Amino acid sequence: MSLKLYNTMGHKMEEFKPLHEGFAGFYGCGPTVYNYAHIGNLRAYVCWDVLDKTLQMLGYKVNHVMNITDVGHLTGDNDEGEDKMKKSAAERHQSVLEVAQFYTDAFMKDIDALNIRHPDVICKATEHIQDMIDLIKKIEANGHTYMAGGNLYYDISTYPDYGKLANLNLDDLKAGAGKRKVVVVDENKRNPGDFVLWFTKSKFEDQAMTWDSPWGRGYPGWHIECSAMSMKYLGKHFDIHTGGIDHVPVHHTNEIAQSEGSYDEAERAKGPWVDYWMHNEFLILEGGKMSKSSGHFITLQTSLPPEKGFSLKDKGYEPLDYRFFLLSGHYRKQLVFSLDALESAKNGRAALNQRVAKLILKANNEEKLGITEKNFAEVLAKIDFEDENLAKFREGLSNDLATPVAMACLQKESNGKGVKAGEALSAIFKMEKVLSLSVIENGFKIAAEQEKSAGTTAIDHSGDPEAAEIDALVAERTTAKKEKNFARADEIRNLLTARGVIIIDTPNGPTWKRS
Repeated sequence: MSLKLYNTMGHKMEEFKPLHEGFAGFYGCGPTVYNYAHIGNLRAYVCWDVLDKTLQMLGYKVNHVMNITDVGHLTGDNDEGEDKMKKSAAERHQSVLEVAQFYTDAFMKDIDALNIRHPDVICKATEHIQDMIDLIKKIEANGHTYMAGGNLYYDISTYPDYGKLANLNLDDLKAGAGKRKVVVVDENKRNPGDFVLWFTKSKFEDQAMTWDSPWGRGYPGWHIECSAMSMKYLGKHFDIHTGGIDHVPVHHTNEIAQSEGSYDEAERAKGPWVDYWMHNEFLILEGGKMSKSSGHFITLQTSLPPEKGFSLKDKGYEPLDYRFFLLSGHYRKQLVFSLDALESAKNGRAALNQRVAKLILKANNEEKLGITEKNFAEVLAKIDFEDENLAKFREGLSNDLATPVAMACLQKESNGKGVKAGEALSAIFKMEKVLSLSVIENGFKIAAEQEKSAGTTAIDHSGDPEAAEIDALVAERTTAKKEKNFARADEIRNLLTARGVIIIDTPNGPTWKRS
């Protein structure tokens, strides 16, 4: 099955054709670790987790690379404002690196709670300064730079295709004009859209972290880190670059210019830096925009002072309730968040888990599948089963990661209609490799609680020489009751009672034990 993706470069659906058969390399812009990630930030990582797992579902070997920005990011994307890391360090009375590590750890806890697979490579900006310097040297050698005011700038007029990702018109790149309304006036710039590759002087007199370079002691601009680290781990050309829609007009536009601006003639002949650009839309709050700079935002699970915001956990929601909510919308569509919408997602996930629990009990009590929390992956993987739901699931995800379609298929499969419980569970197991909602694990917990509340736990009848015969009689009694043949049902019960067998009717089907 071919994979179709919406490419921001060209704004059209395209069939995914990797540079190397059977292999997919993609880079995703990671967090700037100066504060906790808010739930809007986390939408991106759930989106690209789906991409990662869909590629694996389709048989690709994946190399997913993500950066950690722990230096060089200003409060404005266009080389303006305060240094976010330095500002947070001052507020917390810690060093910049201590702040970076603290918020990196918090971020990793969040993605773990959301069942997001860790990228294959997680690279910190501070550990790749030399890679950035080496890349800047190549850009400089190609005539794309100039020094002004103590800083090294990229001259966008030297790159003919500047702005092609965002459909920018260079003539419109004036302060407050055109599509990109983030251009600021800088007297050192030749063009309003030029950006800094290396700072030696800035608005700060005491920058926390600096390094020696050919242009003086300083620190890198924000954009250069993604180019340098993606090339280091994925090569001069790779398949997919992901990020938020807000990265298109500045960050990703500048990434392309500097990356391709470093090429020699042979490298340019091989094609573009990145073949497919993918961007997720914003999470929109009913009450307005959420941002860290506003000082009021929503976290996944970190408690906040009331004046700063709140966490979903403190409101009674689990991280997977939020993942469930996000998967209900397509990544290229804005998603409106509210606690009412999250409550609906919570209830929907709870109902899904209940249905899966029912399937587990049926698979064990009636079909004698013998699945447990420890062996279910092994057992379900061996069941050769394919149905319409599973086919539509794969088809949906192969059509630009259509998670609403995939979720509908999961819901339908959980009803278990027209198939054996074990077969339905095997399909759900395959779906779960992408959706990652832990429905089977939660199903086992619910099933155990239901059996406990019914006054029984799962009974192992192995070794009982009459087990097969008794199972058959119990199944016959169940059928008789469904057919309203109550006389035969009572006859079987009495027969088994006489043989010292007690039938226990539970909400999830009958079981039995020796008296």
